[in-house]
Amino acid sequence: MAKSPEEMAAAMKRNIEEKTGKTLPHWLKIIQPEKLEKHGQIVKFLKSEHAVTHGFASMIAHEFLAGNKSAGAPEPPLDHQYRNAKSGLRPIYDALVKSIETLGDDIQFAPKKTYVSVRRNKQFAIIQPSTKDRVDVGINLKGKKSTKRLEDSGSFNAMVSHRVRITEAKQVNAQLLGWLKSAYEAS
Repeated sequence: MAKSPEEMAAAMKRNIEEKTGKTLPHWLKIIQPEKLEKHGQIVKFLKSEHAVTHGFASMIAHEFLAGNKSAGAPEPPLDHQYRNAKSGLRPIYDALVKSIETLGDDIQFAPKKTYVSVRRNKQFAIIQPSTKDRVDVGINLKGKKSTKRLEDSGSFNAMVSHRVRITEAKQVNAQLLGWLKSAYEAS
């Protein structure tokens, strides 16, 4: 039986010391003095300077950014995106990340000021809280015919070809994951 994204993440956290030689808190202490603020920067640092595999580097970076709320530190981009009126959208983002992470261990989530770039070799999707009621998922599926749900991106974002509007976490389903998988495989 396939493991859920939550089970896979929990397994990685349980096995981190065995697989990397250090505990998660130890890795977080190593990253702290580097003053790295972006997921991709942290992943690159861990891979190049400490030979951490991509999957573990990505998980460590995610944990670091999620917990880096020390006084005087700039507000992490995700906290900025999902605050105030948009705070209720965070479960949609979390569901998207968990689903996308099942596509492969070479995925990078790179938070920007207003959206998160989802990359493999190149960007294949973006996640953006567009309104207080909706998260837009931009997907790079050039040549794919649009449907009622899989809209042409139009003026939404020139870096993607299509957009899917999500208003509740249950809309992160097999259909959406199929489109994301196609974009992932093409990137």
